[in-house]
Amino acid sequence: MLRQSRTVWAVAFACVISFMGIGLVDPILKPIADELGAGPSEVSLLFTSYMAVMGIAMLGTGWVSSRIGAKWTLLAGLALIIIGSAAAGMQDGVAGIVAFRALWGLGNALFIATALATIVRAATGSVGQAIILYEAALGVGIAAGPLLGGWLGSMSWRLPFFGVAVLMAVALVATLVSLPPDRPNEGAGTSLGAPLRALRDRGLLTVGMTALLYNFGFFTLLAFTPFPLAMGALAIGLIFFGWGILLALSSVFLAPWVQRRIGTFGGIVAALTGFALVLATMALFTENKVVLATGVVIAGLFLGVNNTLITEAVMKISDAERSTASAAYSFVRFTGGAVAPWLAGVLGEFSLHLPFWVGAVAVAAAIGVLTLARDRLLVVDAEPDHGAEPVNSVTEAEALSYGDS
Repeated sequence: MLRQSRTVWAVAFACVISFMGIGLVDPILKPIADELGAGPSEVSLLFTSYMAVMGIAMLGTGWVSSRIGAKWTLLAGLALIIIGSAAAGMQDGVAGIVAFRALWGLGNALFIATALATIVRAATGSVGQAIILYEAALGVGIAAGPLLGGWLGSMSWRLPFFGVAVLMAVALVATLVSLPPDRPNEGAGTSLGAPLRALRDRGLLTVGMTALLYNFGFFTLLAFTPFPLAMGALAIGLIFFGWGILLALSSVFLAPWVQRRIGTFGGIVAALTGFALVLATMALFTENKVVLATGVVIAGLFLGVNNTLITEAVMKISDAERSTASAAYSFVRFTGGAVAPWLAGVLGEFSLHLPFWVGAVAVAAAIGVLTLARDRLLVVDAEPDHGAEPVNSVTEAEALSYGDS
C-alpha cells in the first residue's frame, strides 16, 4: 500500500494541508475575538462562511471537473485556498476574515471533491487501500491543524493563515509537477441539477438530514469550546490535536471493526449516542476545564467512527451515481451545518452551558431521523467486500464519488 507514485503522495500531502483548515482556527478564535473586539457569535462566522460556501459549491464540483479535468480542478482549488488564507491573515476586522474564509471554502470544495478520485485512479493496490491512504491524510491534517494553529497562534493569530498559504503553495507546485495531464470527460458532462434531483431519494435525504443534525454537535464542539476553555492558543491546540489523533485512528481502524460487529446502522447509532453523552456531560460541567478538555478528546473517538460509516452509507443507499449522491449529501450537511457555529456563539453569549445542551439534543435527534432509513441501511451491510476491487476496475464516476468523504 505504501509503494505509490509521486502523483499519489503529492495529492496526499495536499490533502493533509487542506484538511488542516478545519481545525486550524480553533486555537486562535479567542485571540482573534480579544484583539479585534468581537464576540463568540461573530468569530464563529469563520466556520459558518467556510462551511456554507463549501456546501453550496459541492453542487458544482462535478460540473467543473467534468469540463476542465481533475488536474486543473485540483490546481484551481489549491490556488483559491492560497489566496483565501493569505488574505484572511492580512485583515484588520472579523468581516474581512469571514469573507476570505468563504473563498477558502470554495477552494476546499473544488480540491477535496477531486482529490480522492485522483488518488484512486493513480494508486497501486485496491480501492480499499487507496481510501485508507486518503483517510490517513485526512486524519493527519485534522490532527495537525490545531497543533499548527496553536503553535503559530501563540505568536500571532495571523501566522496560522500565512502558514497554510505557504504550505499550500508547496502543494500546488508538487501537484502541478507530478500529476500527468488529463482530459475532461467526453460528452455533456455532469449536470448542475443532478445532486438536487438525487435528494428525492428518501434514504439519501434521511442520511443527509442525520448528518446535518450531527453537525450541530460537531461544530458546537469545534467552534465554541475554545471560549469556555479560556486557555492560550498553544494549550487549546494541543487539546484539539489529541481530538484529531483519536478521530484519525478511529476512522481508519475502529470504524471497520465496529461495522463488522454490529453493522452500519448499529455502528452509527452507537457513535452518535456516545457523542451525545459527551456533549451532555460537557453541558453539565462547563465550568470544569478538565471535563471540557477530556470531552473534546474523547469525542474524537465517536466522530471518527461516525464519519467513516455514514460516508460509506451515502455511497450505497441511493440509486443515483455515487458522485451525484455524494455531492447531494455534502450540500445538505455542510450548508445546514453551517448554521451551527453561529448559533452556538449566539447561545453562548447568554449561557456557556446552552450550546452544549443544544448540540446534545440535535445529535440525539439525528439518531431518531436515522431510524427512518434503517431498512435501507441494511443494504450497506450486504456488500462486505466493497472496496476490495483493484483500483483500475473503478470508473471515473465511482472514483469521484469518494471525494466528499
